[in-house]
Amino acid sequence: MRDSKIRVLIVDDSAVVRQTLAALLDSDPGIEVMGTAGDPYAAAEKIAEQLPDVITLDIEMPRMDGLTFLRKIMAQHPIPVVICSSLAEEGTASALEALELGAVEIVTKPRLGVRQFLEESRTAICEAVKAAASARVQPLRAVHRVEPKLTADAVLAPATCAMAKTTEKVVMVGASTGGTEALKTLLEALPSDTPGIVIVQHMPELFTRAFANRLDGLCAITVKEAESGDTVLRGRALIAPGNHHLLLQRSGARYYVEVKEGPLVCRHRPSVDVLFRSAARYAGPNAVGVILTGMGDDGARGMLEMKQAGATTIAQDEATCVVFGMPKEAIRMNGVDRVMPLESIAGAILSCAR
Repeated sequence: MRDSKIRVLIVDDSAVVRQTLAALLDSDPGIEVMGTAGDPYAAAEKIAEQLPDVITLDIEMPRMDGLTFLRKIMAQHPIPVVICSSLAEEGTASALEALELGAVEIVTKPRLGVRQFLEESRTAICEAVKAAASARVQPLRAVHRVEPKLTADAVLAPATCAMAKTTEKVVMVGASTGGTEALKTLLEALPSDTPGIVIVQHMPELFTRAFANRLDGLCAITVKEAESGDTVLRGRALIAPGNHHLLLQRSGARYYVEVKEGPLVCRHRPSVDVLFRSAARYAGPNAVGVILTGMGDDGARGMLEMKQAGATTIAQDEATCVVFGMPKEAIRMNGVDRVMPLESIAGAILSCAR
């Protein structure tokens, strides 16, 4: 447990945002704002005097943009960063780039009514800072790319339902803080004939489609944002859209997904628990459950239900997690069969499928 306050440096070109963020973060007894800066150059001077535990960082700033500053931070002295920026739908590419560069969390603020939004989002912002403070930030890694997926599937008709097997494996994956890069590592390692995958990653609305498209260009499997009725197919991963729950369903031998609204579960929508519990009900021993890095306990109860239903359950180990919260809770509840490094999980999934 941390025995001192989390020191936060706020970097934003708006004086209103700096003032409002500082007030709401200082109102949390576990957080202390050590300073504010109007641009990355001023921030660099403060960092040289005293290292913060967490930086909140805007993207659109004068003199140097936030992404350039983030790249320099992660290359020279990695510090957990929470992006707090006015990212509209067209800005999702910037948000995904920030996550790729090493940002731990993203808080999307509106272009208008920022002060009111920040005040109303106090709990979420403080939780994001606390999650970042617990994160293990890593130096940047080289980006891996594969050739476009041109296969016989482009001209052959899809297999009929009669060809489906009721013993077909399906893989359920849940992740939160640090999960975007963990998912990238996992999915890049999987071949094009991998069993169908359904994913819940805690991520703001509007970002998930761009995230899925980005992974689709990096992986041998196909990756898309899930839509209700999408069939769970070999060689394809479906990612829950932001602000919607994702459930596994079954019709005869066919697995498909349902996207639906509903209340927050474990303080999240989408919730890993919702996905895992649906898998326990409709897939049972045909399912493989994987819980990756993340803060909190979302997915722990659902993973236990999957295990009790006969599924194989896997948790990422502490050494490779950015935040060892969700896997730790699933392990504590005895819902996990295997605990292993991130780099070994793809092989375990394929072994279970065989």
